[in-house]
Amino acid sequence: MDGNGAELKIFLEFVYGFYKSMKEHKVQLVYEGEITHQITKAFTSLTENNMEVDEESQSTQKKVFHVMVECLQNVGKHAECIDCDGGRKEGRGTFMLCKNDEEYTITTGNILSKSHIPDMTEMIDKINSLDKEGLKQLYKQQIKEGRLSSKGGAGLGFIDIAKKTGNKLYYSFLPINEEFSFFVLTSVISRYNN
Repeated sequence: MDGNGAELKIFLEFVYGFYKSMKEHKVQLVYEGEITHQITKAFTSLTENNMEVDEESQSTQKKVFHVMVECLQNVGKHAECIDCDGGRKEGRGTFMLCKNDEEYTITTGNILSKSHIPDMTEMIDKINSLDKEGLKQLYKQQIKEGRLSSKGGAGLGFIDIAKKTGNKLYYSFLPINEEFSFFVLTSVISRYNN
């Protein structure tokens, strides 16, 4: 920003609009950048402090922490970048934690090659079609015979999130260009059905 008054006013209005939108959607934490082990530790620590102040149940706390870690690790391991020049690295993405009276939602987003979309769609749709027992069986099957991606994934994190939350995974692939999409994943953790 070069100090241009009109530009600055537009930016300040954007900041206020962003603040209002975050309040409206009950966003507790939002981040965009590289996802590292240190970032994961900082977010879980911050969330733990907030949940203790809110006197959240231990069961809900454990589920939220578990899903946070799984989601952040997923972005850290699997996020790609369109142009890694200029110091930008793989493992960048967005993270958002929201809380309302009934539930927490954890949403992550990262850049992903479109070539991965068919397999990911098939895996997540399969996970969403299963009940608790089916998820347990799929998890065992993937450990035994699941094909690992070049970055070590076999869908175990997605299965684990569905098992822990007891809820479906919500996802979308938003096109960026011919080669890449932005993958958004939302997990829902009930505050009272523990």
